[in-house]
Amino acid sequence: MNSPPQATPDHPERDSTGIEGLDNVLGGGLPPRHLYLVEGEPGAGKTTLGIQFLLEGHRRGESGLYVTLSETAQELRTVAAAHGWSLEGLQVFELVTAEGLSADAEQSILHPSEIELGETTRGVMAEVQKNRPRRVVFDSLSEMRLLAQDPLRYRRQILALKHFFAGCGCTVLLLDDKTSSDSDLQLHSIAHGVLTLGQTTGHYGEDKRYLRVAKLRGVKFRGGDHDFKLDTGGISVYPRLIAAEHGASFRPTARSTGNQALDQLLGGGLTLGSNTLFAGPSGVGKTTTAVACLLAALQRGERAAYYLFDEGLGTLLARCDALGMPIRRFLDDGQLEVVALDPAAVTPGEFAHLVREAVERRGVTALGIDSLNAYLQAMPGGRFLLLQMHELLTYLNQRGVATILVLGQHGLFGEGHNDVDLSYLSDAILLFRFFEARGRLLKAVLAVKSRTSAHESSIREFRLGPGGVEVGAALTDFDGVMRGVPAYRGNQPLLGDDGAVPAPGAR
Repeated sequence: MNSPPQATPDHPERDSTGIEGLDNVLGGGLPPRHLYLVEGEPGAGKTTLGIQFLLEGHRRGESGLYVTLSETAQELRTVAAAHGWSLEGLQVFELVTAEGLSADAEQSILHPSEIELGETTRGVMAEVQKNRPRRVVFDSLSEMRLLAQDPLRYRRQILALKHFFAGCGCTVLLLDDKTSSDSDLQLHSIAHGVLTLGQTTGHYGEDKRYLRVAKLRGVKFRGGDHDFKLDTGGISVYPRLIAAEHGASFRPTARSTGNQALDQLLGGGLTLGSNTLFAGPSGVGKTTTAVACLLAALQRGERAAYYLFDEGLGTLLARCDALGMPIRRFLDDGQLEVVALDPAAVTPGEFAHLVREAVERRGVTALGIDSLNAYLQAMPGGRFLLLQMHELLTYLNQRGVATILVLGQHGLFGEGHNDVDLSYLSDAILLFRFFEARGRLLKAVLAVKSRTSAHESSIREFRLGPGGVEVGAALTDFDGVMRGVPAYRGNQPLLGDDGAVPAPGAR
């Protein structure tokens, strides 16, 4: 039997699960030589997790045994092959075979519906003593439960297995498909730790999976639900983001948006370590302005990331080309990353993981999320949007990132209705509005809030032209611009008038 690595006071002994995110949730992995329960409904990912656990042990030179009461060895190999894995080097003890069911076969191969529970338990013990594995996966407990029938007998057999495995120095995962009508707290009390795998169904798009550590004796772990994805290549776990763990030192300086007039409106530009909400009706220019701000950061040599929930990359690039905004070259050299996401497929945990990767591994300092309306659809029912977004924004602020959030409002004129109110989470708010004047549909922009600078209180005209974003002078001769139908009380020139010019630095 392989000997586990020696523990030190600073590095407690742990067995890696082979899943980086799960090890993070567990505080480094599973304490060895204990018995753990992995429970979840059929299809939750228990078998895949068990195989990854054994393969990680094999990679570290530790022998592994997969005991299957409900699946054949060929079925396990098929599951492994679907992920691009091989079970070569692992022992598979199959308790259901065609030979074992024949009338003439000796009962060295056991079938759970025909053999007494005690014989099944002794068969497993004999296989462990024969192969002396360091890691064991036992799949599944539902057959054991059916054989026992009596809860007391079932508990005694599980306790016998627990003490036997502990004496052999094995780290054991017991898989349970929760087919019992009642929650089996017997197992929870016996196991050293309990992992619960769950999935939400009945929503549009892919099922959303989550993992929770219900119990882990003597170890500090990350509580709560953690999103995970089951895909080709195995399970990927996205630990719940805790912003307080990710602080960094930086100077909260203001960076230009690339437009002098817009900088003046915001009181100096976009501040590092803060977030700015761009709110307004559809088509008013929020996305283009956000990209223009990121383009200014790219031209200063910063790295940027833009996450699209609403439209595809091709549409965004076509718009930028038409407005003379050269973002393609930054995409080509990797300085800019634009990720188009499907709200029906991505989970909040996965999205937070993507953002962390961009900030911590690629050094992104300017980031955009477009839009919050579609991000809302990534949540199962939208129950925890504000909490999730609060944690993500706090993380970005503490890492010194200038973040732009795009929020679409319902309605074209007047005060639009919001899907969600994030105004209290935003450090600054830039409000975009349509208004009608001189028989034309015009646009206005206003900074209504800034926690980091003294912003302008004036309402400026705004438009998108061949040169990109244009911001005009304050609309001093208009009343009621924010209501959509203003009263004109002067002769102020507008951006679209013949001979009119933008305010200094407006482009």
